[in-house]
Amino acid sequence: MKLFGLKNCDTCRKALKSLAAVGHDVTFIDVRADGVTPENLKVFHAKFGEALLNTRSTTWRGLDDAERAQEPLKLLIDHPALMKRPVIDHKGSLTLGWTKDVQSQLL
Repeated sequence: MKLFGLKNCDTCRKALKSLAAVGHDVTFIDVRADGVTPENLKVFHAKFGEALLNTRSTTWRGLDDAERAQEPLKLLIDHPALMKRPVIDHKGSLTLGWTKDVQSQLL
């Protein structure tokens, strides 16, 4: 299982702790420190579309209008911290966020 997120994100830390507590072997990928490949971002974007872009983040608020007008995939490649998180890859099945639905699937 791979969890893509940010090490300082409370939601990512909760997800990581909960998944490990029930016995999942989780590899954590910090999208800011470790990076995320453009190929992974393309797969994530194909699955989640516009929902993958976190327009409430500090990174988003720091962008000017010209940057915000770019294609979402280009923005995510240039600014991986704009990705909503966590994205969890479990046996090829992708989930976005740490909602009750995601928790019921994975815990």
